[in-house]
Amino acid sequence: MARYHIETYGCTSNRGESREIERRLRDAGHHRVDGVDDADVAILNTCTVVEKTERNMLRRAEELADETADLFVTGCMALAQGEEFASADVDAQVLHWDEVPEAVTNGECPTTTPDAEPVLDGVIGILPIARGCMSNCSYCITKQATGRVDSPPVEENVEKARALVHAGAKEIRITGQDTGVYGWDNGERKLPELLERICTEIEGDFRVRVGMANPGGVHGIREELAEVFAEHDKLYNFLHAPVQSGSDDVLEDMRRQHRVEQYVEIVETFDRYLDEWTLSTDFIVGFPTEDEEDHEMSMALLRETRPEKINVTRFSKRPGTDAADMKGLGGTLKKERSKEMSEAKRDIVAEAYDEMVGQERDVLVTEQGTGDSVKCYDSAYRQIIVQNASEHGLEPGDFATVEVTDHQTMYAFGDPQ
Repeated sequence: MARYHIETYGCTSNRGESREIERRLRDAGHHRVDGVDDADVAILNTCTVVEKTERNMLRRAEELADETADLFVTGCMALAQGEEFASADVDAQVLHWDEVPEAVTNGECPTTTPDAEPVLDGVIGILPIARGCMSNCSYCITKQATGRVDSPPVEENVEKARALVHAGAKEIRITGQDTGVYGWDNGERKLPELLERICTEIEGDFRVRVGMANPGGVHGIREELAEVFAEHDKLYNFLHAPVQSGSDDVLEDMRRQHRVEQYVEIVETFDRYLDEWTLSTDFIVGFPTEDEEDHEMSMALLRETRPEKINVTRFSKRPGTDAADMKGLGGTLKKERSKEMSEAKRDIVAEAYDEMVGQERDVLVTEQGTGDSVKCYDSAYRQIIVQNASEHGLEPGDFATVEVTDHQTMYAFGDPQ
């Protein structure tokens, strides 16, 4: 669980987005602190109304990047001029506001409350399918708060999903600290069955996104899981499998329950079953036992598997964890490795979105964007922004076909057809 510092500039819309970021962070077990000195991560929600404001945002981003281990920049300037931060050599991740909570993790599992229930947020239904995990990662404090996985019956989760759809959900986000181990506490691996039943037993036109599933849990069900994805259009072709390192030695020190070969086998399996899909993963850079060769292995794995969504986190110690007692690497070294990986990440993601330009995509409109725009997702859960949405009569919950016209680093632009 991370301690975060957040600063918000600009209009009421930005302040509303910051409140939503904080709500999601609190729900995930993270804690706000008053000053950046006590924070593990800093969040800067930016404004870009005039040139002077832009200069102020860049200057403040530079200051925060120097004062904290990880900086996330979001808001209007991130959306409109995200490349300016890289051009100014600001060491930060530039994200949409709704991507920030997932990125603030330090590689840890998301945390849910003991009584977590489904939530309908606009047309998005949040469905926590289980609590806890089967891992014992040396850097993660979450396990101390949640314990081992506790999986409700499949039927119970199907009924919760049905209730969300009946209440108006067009996208169901299946969440958990590790969705891949759902059912393990009862001696069975139930995620493929759950997805199959949601897609076949619930009437309606909706989409399903599967949340974080550690490679250690996915590997044993990779064929069955990929087959379910291939069979059902209701499932986004999207898998979030955090590898954390490309070095088996570091993975062993992290006490991760997988090795690099297993992660690669998962990717290869999904490649066989799906013509197009999005791999999302996480890397922790600067783990105390990571040397230069280990880092290069991570870079090589990143380039080999080419995930299109990548969370890059610089290691920071969590009190009470075994990794907190290890001798850490210097902050400068961690920043250098993070910068190298983040630059490679931008190149990989930009290439994927560049290939989409000129193509038609069927999308689901999920949320209002900035101004008169809407956020949409295609079948592989790639984000496409449609501007002047009201002119096209588009609003959250609509399905549409768009032609991809352009892209920024982390999202594309589309025109309805």
